[in-house]
Amino acid sequence: MTSASTRGVVILGAASAMAEATARLYAAQGARLMLVGRNAERLGVLAADLSARGASAVEVEALDLAHPADARAQLADMARRIGGADDVLVFYGVLADQARAETDLAYARQTLQANFASAAEWCLAAADLLQAQGRGALVVVGSVAGDRGRQSNYVYGAAKAGLGVLVQGIAHRLALRGGGARAVLVKPGFVDTPMTAHLPKGGPLWAKPEAIAKVVRRAADRGGAVVYAPWFWRFILLIIRLVPEPVFHKSKL
Repeated sequence: MTSASTRGVVILGAASAMAEATARLYAAQGARLMLVGRNAERLGVLAADLSARGASAVEVEALDLAHPADARAQLADMARRIGGADDVLVFYGVLADQARAETDLAYARQTLQANFASAAEWCLAAADLLQAQGRGALVVVGSVAGDRGRQSNYVYGAAKAGLGVLVQGIAHRLALRGGGARAVLVKPGFVDTPMTAHLPKGGPLWAKPEAIAKVVRRAADRGGAVVYAPWFWRFILLIIRLVPEPVFHKSKL
């Protein structure tokens, strides 16, 4: 395994709060970082901060991840620019307006494109890269919303469910190929980030980005193919999945 101090890390959706917190953990270990996202100015500020925190090299790439031109070629170039990618982290996505998605099919399509179709392209490209080199980790941040369809967010949940199955399949594929490459799906619950700023917060179910970052960083080194963050969401979602339909359909989850 490549040591943390020499690790190359490609972060897709680097401007998100969880991605930034994770990048700081890598930077403190002297890793080489490639930050990818839409906002070039924001990425530049983040790059300067990570360099000050100890990253041995930081590169930025401003592009719309939801519309890759050629994910394999683009990812290979990103890896080359930092001397190779040991980890590929996928954070990007959008939290959909369920009511709008039910009536505006173009908006629903955009939501699915951002959260599933494009993310699938990047994940498959990362799987090819890691399999070819025989080492490294693909860590994809999904959501517990994909565990059971609920009237409040089923378009977003469907995208995350599809992405989850894809990543689990990649994990299986890499395990059968042997070598040291692996894939992990991290499923956060409620996280206090700018993306959830419009939601009421409070209580023990809400986590800070720094808590999720620790799970992601650990998942890159060890653990199974699916990790809930925090851990207790595994049991909460188990209960939700086991609720019989007649009962579940009377709820307003």
